[in-house]
Formats: sequence, structure tokens, C-alpha cells
Amino acid sequence: MRVITGSARGRRLKELEGMETRPTTDRVKEGLFNVLQFDIEGRKVLDLFAGTGQLGIECLSRGAASAVFVDRRPDAAALTRENLKLCDLTDRSRVVAGDSMEFLKAAREKYDLIFLDPPYETELLETAIAHIARHDLLNVHGMMIAEHPVDKALPALSAPYRMGRTYRYGKIAVTIYHRDGDEGAQV
Repeated sequence: MRVITGSARGRRLKELEGMETRPTTDRVKEGLFNVLQFDIEGRKVLDLFAGTGQLGIECLSRGAASAVFVDRRPDAAALTRENLKLCDLTDRSRVVAGDSMEFLKAAREKYDLIFLDPPYETELLETAIAHIARHDLLNVHGMMIAEHPVDKALPALSAPYRMGRTYRYGKIAVTIYHRDGDEGAQV
């Protein structure tokens, strides 16, 4: 696992032991960041179900303004802190060791990019997507990036949220939801 580009380019990230965490593969990450490359700089990022923190770290390396990393496992949160230090990205980040859904329920700020990559065998992905849309946790023109098994159908959302394109990488898919502008909003 390595950082693809930016200030931490080429840095190898530490990984968690065991099979409980399933990091995003380099192939999926490279494809995903080819899609997102012009939507990262200056943005506020939430890496929910962070694991090793590699998705948020990639964003920080590419110029994101800040990133919050959330994982329920204390060892995952500690490893994310180590990886951030290894990449010299601690100044624009915050790591939360706690339940991702509890974090969302208590959230008071909005984000530009929210990465969702929970354990596949749970319903956490659908629950998180619904909660983010219901409580409007994305800034205008923000994106939710959901990694899931290719055969899993994700829910459609009501305006101003909409499901965008799904990218397929073998057995893994990434679906991007968009938060459109507010109709009638004053400029």
C-alpha cells in the first residue's frame, strides 16, 4: 500500500494485521483517484471506516484542506496516526477512535468528500449513506464515495442528492453520490 502522488508520493503505509480489515486495493485506489483528481485540492474530507487511513491520506497528499479519520478499532486509529506521521500530514488531520455511525449522529460540520468503505457483510454502507443524506452532511457539490461488492445495489437518494456513476474493478465497485446545489439559494 503506497501513496500514489502529491507531497507523500511513494510512501509505503503500514497495514493492520489479520483479516478483519480489508484495505482498498491499489488498483481500485488508482482508478478512484483518476476520477477524483480535480476534486480534492482545498476540500474537507471525511474518511469513515478509515482502517489504515489510506484514502484520506491520499487526499491530504494531493492538497485537501483537512481530513477526519474515523474507525471503531483502537488499533486502526493508532495505525492511521502512525501513517499520518510517516507522511508528515498530522497538521491537517484528526483521528477519531469510535463508532462511525455514532460519529455521524453527532456530526455538526459538513464535508466535501466522504469516503465510505465499511465491512462488506454489514448494512453499514446503506445506513451511512441514508444518514448522510438525511442530515445533509455534504457541502454543496460534495461527493460521497462508496466502495462495495459489485453485486450490491445501493439506494437512490432524494434531491439534492443523486447517485452518479458506478465504477467496476473486478469484484469491487465504487459508486459516487453527488450533492447538487440548492435551488433558489441566494448567492
